[in-house]
Amino acid sequence: MPTVKVLSLKGEELRDIVLSDEVFGIEPHKQALFDAVVMQQASRRQGTHDTKTRGEVSGGGKKPFRQKGTGRARQGSSREVQMRGGGIAFGPHPRTYGYKLNRKVRRLALKSALSQHALDSTLKVVENYNMEAKTKEFVKVMKALGLDRKTIFVATVEEDWDNAFLAMRNIPNALFLTVEELNTYDLVNADAVVFTEEAAKLAGEVWA
Repeated sequence: MPTVKVLSLKGEELRDIVLSDEVFGIEPHKQALFDAVVMQQASRRQGTHDTKTRGEVSGGGKKPFRQKGTGRARQGSSREVQMRGGGIAFGPHPRTYGYKLNRKVRRLALKSALSQHALDSTLKVVENYNMEAKTKEFVKVMKALGLDRKTIFVATVEEDWDNAFLAMRNIPNALFLTVEELNTYDLVNADAVVFTEEAAKLAGEVWA
């Protein structure tokens, strides 16, 4: 079972904590990770692209030239798809790209992402996020924990993290999530994940 050190916000080692083997200690499933990330990216697409068909472009009421005698192919409208200024035959229209994966696959992907962080030693656990609501103080915390790249900070809903959230929101490479908000895409995209002690225990219960 994976064991990590519980750290203070100053980077001091306080004690050991044993993480859930079902959530943080499985063999990462690459296909589940891939499928979950693609699904989330597809769901984030706006799908607002639109092109006009021949019935939507302006003009085209008058026949562009007479039917016979010109040597050209007959045309009934100057807004046909083959004409300059005409409509688009099979262009894109607004649509939803989102789709769903089976619940078991989504959970497997999330656990795989967490287990990969545990394997790579990029998963850290801190005692809590009790601190002043100052960005410079949170920058000191990140330096003390050895974090300088994309990092997710995780807590439970019940914990006191308001000041920490206010302090980190101006830091571009820091993201705050509750345990219930954890998702595969953000975990895969992050270079490190920092749980509070309570959040690590809850994650082991919620996602097992």
